[in-house]
Amino acid sequence: MPSSDRPVVAVAALGGTISMARAAGEDGVVPRLSATDLLGELGSDLPMDVRAETLAGLSSASMDFATLLRTRLWGAQQVEEGAAGLVVVQGTDTLEETAYFFEVTWPYDAPVVITGAMRNPSLPSADGPANLLAALTVAADPRSRHRGSLVAFNDDVHEARWVRKTHSSHVEAFSSAPAGPLALVAEGAVHYFHPSAPRVPALDVDNAGFIGVVPLLEAGLADTGELLDTVVKAGAKGVVIAASGVGHVSTGLADVIERVLPDLPVVIASRTGAGTTFRATYGFRGSESSLIAMGATMAGWLCPRKSRVLLHLLLAVGADRAEIERQFRLRGDL
Repeated sequence: MPSSDRPVVAVAALGGTISMARAAGEDGVVPRLSATDLLGELGSDLPMDVRAETLAGLSSASMDFATLLRTRLWGAQQVEEGAAGLVVVQGTDTLEETAYFFEVTWPYDAPVVITGAMRNPSLPSADGPANLLAALTVAADPRSRHRGSLVAFNDDVHEARWVRKTHSSHVEAFSSAPAGPLALVAEGAVHYFHPSAPRVPALDVDNAGFIGVVPLLEAGLADTGELLDTVVKAGAKGVVIAASGVGHVSTGLADVIERVLPDLPVVIASRTGAGTTFRATYGFRGSESSLIAMGATMAGWLCPRKSRVLLHLLLAVGADRAEIERQFRLRGDL
């Protein structure tokens, strides 16, 4: 039983590189290790009590909303039973999207801390144990309360809103341009650089219906808009465009956006990896001003991937166009 003077942290293991091992006859590593296995690497001297469960064994490329909703429900039960925080362990490929899912849907003061690993346990200097220990440390710290969803990786602590995977293989794969890390873990303690800020109220997703697709399309050179036309005809519920620069598309793509906007929401984000979409600087057809005049929603500082998560969630809870615009203003602007 947990002692009364030690925080309790709940750990949900979902798979990913941190849990992968190779079996005889297999060409590569696959998810095999349980939550208990992962915690066993840390020894018995943890400064907190842990409740752990293996909820999935996925590569993060196969992560889905059903798994995230199940994890959220399990984590909510743990927090309501007294856990100081929730740690979610998964693969890194979609880790930033999972972090943002929790940022938008987590209603508790207790934090959610997402972590994983870039090196599987069979490799030299595997980073999984250190990342998991850092995540536990962050989740157990009272100063992490009211901070929503965080990512603990390579001793940095990132806000879900900003964090992105920016390298395919290095252990320092995650960064938060342009805001920078929120905190650093050193000598078993979390060192926050900024006080907690007010959070946007969480979406109620208890009865969400994730029906249909919300594609993410990237605008590019000589873009005629044919791909957007194709996905709309195939039944897309909404679309996010990773536009160039501050939110610009070609005239051809603008023509299609204008045609489809009465029927479904179109969100414009920047494909650059840093910086916000503009609202009133450029005036050519396909510029941010012309897209707004057509009825497109600008993502602000949200990257295309997080914009897709937010739009999918809003559609799943039945948000209308006015609410979609309002939510992107609340969550995408500074």
